[in-house]
Amino acid sequence: QAPLVESGGGLVQAGGSLRLSCAAPRRTSSKYNMAWFRQAPGKEREFVAAISWSGRDTDYAESVKGRFTISRDGTNNTAHLQMNSLQPEDTAVYYCNAGPGPFGGDYDYWGQGTQVTVSS
Repeated sequence: QAPLVESGGGLVQAGGSLRLSCAAPRRTSSKYNMAWFRQAPGKEREFVAAISWSGRDTDYAESVKGRFTISRDGTNNTAHLQMNSLQPEDTAVYYCNAGPGPFGGDYDYWGQGTQVTVSS
């Protein structure tokens, strides 16, 4: 079982919205920074957005700024990615990434991915 559980992917038309969620197992008491990456067919995995364990810091890829919003449920290890104005180039498998430590980069734990498909 993947350490992180993602939900919310699916098929949407261009201009539509989707909300992804990611949860770490409740058994951990550590506070995780959380992030989303994505990988489109034939391309390398790329950073999408991140939020610090406190929620005070966020970071976004230039390609999604103004369209995507990352949030979390307090200091619980649950994060969400609200994706608006989706475009076909956003089609990818989206992976949740989380872990302790300094904010920035990628972290120790990964989800198994959720497919997002945007039709034109």
